[in-house]
Amino acid sequence: MMVFHHRGYGRGTSLIILHGLFGSLDNWATLARQWAAWFHVFTFDARNHGRSSHSQTMNYSVMADDLLGILREHNLAPAHLIGHSMGGKTAMHFATQHPDLVRKLAVVDIAPKQYARRHDHIFRALMALNLNEFTTRKEIDEALAGNIPEASTRQFLMKNLMRAETGRFRWKVNLGVLNDHYPELSAALPREARCVHPTLFVRGGRSTYILDEDKPLLKQHFPNSQLLTIKSAGHWVHADAPADLERIISRFLHA
Repeated sequence: MMVFHHRGYGRGTSLIILHGLFGSLDNWATLARQWAAWFHVFTFDARNHGRSSHSQTMNYSVMADDLLGILREHNLAPAHLIGHSMGGKTAMHFATQHPDLVRKLAVVDIAPKQYARRHDHIFRALMALNLNEFTTRKEIDEALAGNIPEASTRQFLMKNLMRAETGRFRWKVNLGVLNDHYPELSAALPREARCVHPTLFVRGGRSTYILDEDKPLLKQHFPNSQLLTIKSAGHWVHADAPADLERIISRFLHA
């Protein structure tokens, strides 16, 4: 049985936040507290992430089912959905399958298209480490630096480290399963999938995840959608420009 680590904030209309690959609910805690002034904000760790259960199955069909179960268990529907990257694709799948359970949809820096493998160097770097050899996070950071030169990316990834009962480090994320199922996580939304609810796509100006040439595809699946760009942000928009993202999504949800 899958158990999902979750956290709730505030009262009001439900607002569900779905994090991205290698992420967790902690990535969105600051923004969740801000939105809690108007909404009942609910965050959770996806399967094979954070403190939620691990599973050998990892695709958008089961993650949409996970979300359905959470909405029912916690009496959250209908809800606004915010999803980043992998979480954005999960939200898109869910909204096209269960439109009666969704109010508005905000998708952060991901398009409903097929992606090439973008994270192979990260998987190789993380899976190559023998965590039993390290006693400090600094040592792990230095070991990763050769293959992952961006300090901000390393710090994000290292949030997945935790101490096992032995005192040694271990990964919270189920790296092997995520790597094995990466093609499924990179897959496009089904061609016939469509949602007419108000939808906001937000992309980072320094990111290449949503291109201008993707605009017709966004409209194909989400005809009542708009695309906004935060020029200063990369793919992790919520980390690079949280104030801008909070303002843009809040305006959309209150419209």
